[in-house]
Amino acid sequence: MTEGSRHVPCVGAILHDADGRLLLIKRGTEPGRGLWSLPGGHVEPGEDDAAALVREMAEETGLAVSAGPHVGTVLVGPYRIADYRCTLVGGTLTAGDDAADARWVDAAEFAALPLVDGLAETLAGWAVLPR
Repeated sequence: MTEGSRHVPCVGAILHDADGRLLLIKRGTEPGRGLWSLPGGHVEPGEDDAAALVREMAEETGLAVSAGPHVGTVLVGPYRIADYRCTLVGGTLTAGDDAADARWVDAAEFAALPLVDGLAETLAGWAVLPR
């Protein structure tokens, strides 16, 4: 946790492909093991959000991204997760680190997956759901 903060700083990536599909990971660890979520993770000491986003995406998905604009922030238990749009730069999609799986999902697949609590409502509110 940062000094003066009650929450652990984290980042999440909102990445769509050319077809409007959204990149999701299946959580391999708690919290939310077995549920689908946006890729992301903790901001390390001395790291800014953009650097954390780039690092976490490489670790969890094998993809290289550039960080884009902040979309919104959610509080989940002890975590403060700042979610950012990002742009694909390169890499090959593969689940890594604490992700049990990673995939691009369209609207129908998104609706059928077991998601972490509040993800669908939050992304709908931010107008970033998959097509």
